[in-house]
Amino acid sequence: MSLPPAAARRQLKHRRQIDVQVFARDDGLWEVDATLVDTKTRDARLAGEVRPAGTPIHDMLIRLVVDTSLNVVDAGAKTRWMPYAGHCDDHGDTYRSLIGLNLVRGFRKGLQERVGGVLGCTHITELALVLPTAVIQAFAGEVIDTRGDSGVKPFQLDRCHALRSDGEVARLHYPRWFRRPGAVLDTSGSPE
Repeated sequence: MSLPPAAARRQLKHRRQIDVQVFARDDGLWEVDATLVDTKTRDARLAGEVRPAGTPIHDMLIRLVVDTSLNVVDAGAKTRWMPYAGHCDDHGDTYRSLIGLNLVRGFRKGLQERVGGVLGCTHITELALVLPTAVIQAFAGEVIDTRGDSGVKPFQLDRCHALRSDGEVARLHYPRWFRRPGAVLDTSGSPE
């Protein structure tokens, strides 16, 4: 895999940190906490103030509660640091409108329809885009059968180039589900 070489001399100006944590609850539901934090390496002039270097420009949290079928049963968001206090955080309960969506069936489209553009916060909405694959990763081997032991094709097969049913990984690690090259692949149910 190639990567453009990093310049010998470069200076960090901005950092965006995204953190997604998924928790199993005692009631059988799962909580997904995702945060986005933007910081600058220099003082930043914002609306009516100067934010010192290293102090967050943005610090946002979105929390989804999901069931084991990947349905959103509760949702909300909080803006803790923002450039326009009293405005950036004035999205109210907009993110509760995600309740009823399914993380693998139409989530990204539903997200845009319900909270995209001026309906929500650009940063929180973009952060929510990573949630389907993060939750699937958390569910892998615990909620979702990733080995095919249940007799159902493992969830992850045919969802990326390495895990093609007609590829070497399937041949070596999922021989029951391996299909010779050229066979029709089942790609239904992908998270878009």
